[in-house]
Amino acid sequence: MARVAHKVALVTGAAKGMGRSHCVRLAEEGADIVALDHCTQEEGVQYPMGTPEDLAETAALVEKQGRRVVTVRADIRDLGALEKAVGDAKETLGSLDIVVANAGISTLGAAWELTPQQWQAVLDTNLTGTWNTVKATVPAMIAQGGGGSVVLVSSVAGIKGFGGMGHYSASKAGIIGLMQTLAQELGPHAIRVNTVNPGLINTDMSMNKALISQFLPDNPNPSTEDIAGAYAGLTILPNPWLEPVDVSNAVLWLASDEARYITGISVPVDGGQLVRA
Repeated sequence: MARVAHKVALVTGAAKGMGRSHCVRLAEEGADIVALDHCTQEEGVQYPMGTPEDLAETAALVEKQGRRVVTVRADIRDLGALEKAVGDAKETLGSLDIVVANAGISTLGAAWELTPQQWQAVLDTNLTGTWNTVKATVPAMIAQGGGGSVVLVSSVAGIKGFGGMGHYSASKAGIIGLMQTLAQELGPHAIRVNTVNPGLINTDMSMNKALISQFLPDNPNPSTEDIAGAYAGLTILPNPWLEPVDVSNAVLWLASDEARYITGISVPVDGGQLVRA
C-alpha cells in the first residue's frame, strides 16, 4: 500500500526510538522524510539520547524503502534553526504535507523536589519545542494550499498525571491543549491536527534503569522477565508494554486520507493503560 504516497513528512526526534519508527513507517507507505534530531545528550536525562550515528541509521532505513530523506541536526528549542531546516527541506523535497512533532525528554522526581532547571528543561523541550515545530512548519503548509496533517506526540501522562512525572505530565497536557486550539485555527486551511498519546513503549525513555528501579527498587539487575512482571499490571491487554511501531501505525493513520475528517482528537496507544488507571 501507499497510504501517504507523494507526501513529505517532517519528524522530530528522528534519530531513534519512536521517531525512527515514525520515519520508517511513513516511508514504507510512500512518504519522503525530513528526519530531524538534536543528536546531543541532554544534561540530567538518565537514558541515552540520539547520536549522529543513530540519525544516519534512520536515514539508511528510509532509503531502504526507496524514499528520499533529508537529515537535519537541530534543537527544537531553537526556532531559527527549525525555520531554516524547513526552508532547506522544502527546497530539496518540494513540499511539506505531514508534521510529526515527536521529540521530547523525560526525567523523574517528585514535583516539589524538582529543581527549576529540571522543570524548565522538560517544559522547554516538550511543550515549547512542539510549539516551535508548529510555528516553523505550518506557514509553509498554509502557503501550499493543499492542506495537511500535524500529529503532536503527547502521552497518557498528558491525560492522567503519574507520580514522579509532574513536569512531564504538565508538558504533555499542554500539548493536548495546544492541539485543540490548532485544530480550530487550522481547520479552515484543511490542515488537521491531532495527538497520539503513547503509554509504556519499548524505547530507552521507558525501558531505562532509572524508571525500572521505581518498580523494582530491590532488584538492581532485573531480567526481562522481572521487568515484564513489574510492568504487567499497567495495562488491560496481556502485554506489559507496546512497540514503537504500534504508535507509528496510529501516526500513519492520522497522517493519511483514511483520517481525512479526523481533527482535534487524542488517540491513546496504551494497551488499556488509561482504562486500568
